[in-house]
Amino acid sequence: MSKITTDLCIVGAGPVGLFAVFEAGLLKMRCHVVDALPAVGGQLSEIYPKKPIYDIPGFPEVLAGDLIKNLEQQIAPFHPTFTLGERVEDLEKLEDGSFIVRTVDGTEIACKVVVIAGGLGSFEPRKPAIENLEKFEKHGVEYMVRDPEHFRDKRVVLAGGGDSALDWAIYLAGLCKELTLVHRGTTFRGAPESAAKVLSMAEEGQIKLILKSNVSEVHGENELEAVTVMVDNTTPHRIETDYFIPLFGLVPKLGPIENWGLELDKNAIVVDTEAYSTNVPGVYAIGDINTYPGKLKLILCGFHEAALMAQSAYNIVYPDKKFVLKYTTVNGIQELQ
Repeated sequence: MSKITTDLCIVGAGPVGLFAVFEAGLLKMRCHVVDALPAVGGQLSEIYPKKPIYDIPGFPEVLAGDLIKNLEQQIAPFHPTFTLGERVEDLEKLEDGSFIVRTVDGTEIACKVVVIAGGLGSFEPRKPAIENLEKFEKHGVEYMVRDPEHFRDKRVVLAGGGDSALDWAIYLAGLCKELTLVHRGTTFRGAPESAAKVLSMAEEGQIKLILKSNVSEVHGENELEAVTVMVDNTTPHRIETDYFIPLFGLVPKLGPIENWGLELDKNAIVVDTEAYSTNVPGVYAIGDINTYPGKLKLILCGFHEAALMAQSAYNIVYPDKKFVLKYTTVNGIQELQ
């Protein structure tokens, strides 16, 4: 259990949350960022780090993971602090208008402003209906690839047919001792070039590809030892493996945020478009988690929302100072000490 004091508590370490740190830093406001995932980047890091993005100004093409690295470098001068791997649970507003944000693990963040930048909310993996699957979680069953090196020289079975399954099959093929990709269909939902690459690697023997099939059973004592694949959904086939990674996507849930007294519309937080503030003074919502007339769920729109939010938050953090817009082309980037 720890206690942290800051100006802004940003809930969500995705690209919009990270850019909010930059905009706040320009205005000499300190930020602490909280995210339930174990690393920064949100969906970009957890689901498709190798996927190219084409609509970020100034980048004709940038990999999702590289965009996050660039954002981390951009905010480094402002020395943000982080609580990762802990889900925000409770929000308490104090008599002086400030807040206490609490996580499920007991961390408390005292702040003057709360910025919810949680994308689509907290994410939980979509788990296949396999008996005893939970028994092997963290003991051979994983739902995300956090560190590829963890699987070096191991036998791995991936399941899925989307971008995440294809991207990781391509990436892990060179690391794993043996890699098998199981997909229930005959065509993939992911990028055509990725699908073509996987098919080519399967023909060359770099990947074992089993189509029209599902993993139906998991086996082992204390650690995962094997899985059973129903080939053509009729014939059982046992595969000895060290890891089984079903990549069926993440299920977004608003989570405890829905109990914070915020105005909601279809699991999104209603905001105004002047500052992206909510109905609770001092609480803002930016990025995919908010809604307003004409809302577009684009990263670049979230960046715009972060800039306007920061200007409004400045008046709360520094009520006795007048906000003066300073261009970085003139003022540069001044580090927070």
